Amino acid sequence: MDQTPKIPGPRHVVLEGGPAGITPGAVPDGHRLDDRDRLKIPHQGGYEHFERQQGEAADTAVYRWVARTKVAE
Repeated sequence: MDQTPKIPGPRHVVLEGGPAGITPGAVPDGHRLDDRDRLKIPHQGGYEHFERQQGEAADTAVYRWVARTKVAE
């Protein structure tokens, strides 16, 4: 019998909007997607910002693009 504890939360992540080519796999290592309200993803010299949407299916976390910022020099 499998004794592995089950971690509640979404198993799938969907990013809506933002530039083409950004996928959940673009999130830096060490970031768990299923327990965050906001994501900041590095992309082409800046950051793309996504916010989690409420009301999604229990097994899917939906993040919608909200802004782009540039890297400070």
